[in-house]
Amino acid sequence: MGNLRVGVVEDQPLYRDMIVALLTAQPGVAVAMTAGGAAEARAAFEPGALDVAVLDVHLADGNGLALGVSLRRRDPDLGILLLSSHDVMELLLDLPADVRDGWSYLSKNSTTSAEVLMRALESTAAGRTVVDPALAAGAYRREGSSLAQLSDRQYEVLQLVASGLSNAGIARELGLSERSVENHINAVYAALDLPRDRNQRVSAVLRFIEETARLDG
Repeated sequence: MGNLRVGVVEDQPLYRDMIVALLTAQPGVAVAMTAGGAAEARAAFEPGALDVAVLDVHLADGNGLALGVSLRRRDPDLGILLLSSHDVMELLLDLPADVRDGWSYLSKNSTTSAEVLMRALESTAAGRTVVDPALAAGAYRREGSSLAQLSDRQYEVLQLVASGLSNAGIARELGLSERSVENHINAVYAALDLPRDRNQRVSAVLRFIEETARLDG
């Protein structure tokens, strides 16, 4: 396999340089594009040149959500990872249906490790949706929501799915077999009545975002 090709769009030069330095230090990662704003990113972007674009949500000349939609429509295989210092996880619920898969969100405030960033990048490049692990861990089910019918174990598994862990990673985290994790995930899909004609893992994470709240929110 070749390098994971990443683009970084961030209007704060210091933060952009920090992300680029962190990614450059990771084996198997190539930073293939950087930009300081939406206009620069649109001009520099070449379809097929990136696997994932890391986009600041709040740019001086636009916003990451609109930029991501335009880039994705130019390259349907592009993954989009949004970054923000504010909790804007719900933005993922506003995405047009034709570009909804392969979008993720990390908080600048709580994402402090290369491991979390790399996991999000790899999952996003594979077409999955990841939300900030700290926010997912602190989320609770809204009363009366479809998530409320899940068992505690099923909800715990869903939190880890939302955090970007693979089935094998969830199994290690919870001390379960991969088969048990797979059974829990399938039970979650069935309990939430997720459509089979879409990526059910992505649909489950979007339902998680929609039907949870955080203690500080």
